[in-house]
Amino acid sequence: MADRRPYPSDLSDARWELIEPVLSAWRYERHGRALGFGRPAELNLREIMNAILYVDRTGVQWRYLPHDFPHWNSVYGYFAKWQKDGIFAQLNGVLRELVREQEGRGAEPSACVIDAQSVKTSTSVPATS
Repeated sequence: MADRRPYPSDLSDARWELIEPVLSAWRYERHGRALGFGRPAELNLREIMNAILYVDRTGVQWRYLPHDFPHWNSVYGYFAKWQKDGIFAQLNGVLRELVREQEGRGAEPSACVIDAQSVKTSTSVPATS
């Protein structure tokens, strides 16, 4: 971690170990698509995630990130790319699987529940179908 006092929203070492492989793989794949052009990535992915968690937990605007995090524009850039590339959904899936396995259940759910409030139907479809 960087030489700064930790915030309550910072990732613990154990939590970082869970998500680091996903973020590192994303960075490696993205760098591979760049064909070796441009500068190598310099920003610490853990600090980027800590900054995103800080914004999420405090509600502060991106521009008001404390100065001991990477520049707000860089943090927001990573956030937008991760959102677009589905990284947060992937992390959610990884963490869901771990929780299910710790509870002694299968990693993937075997059923789901859909109620009438979740799925809207067309008024032109007959009720019998």
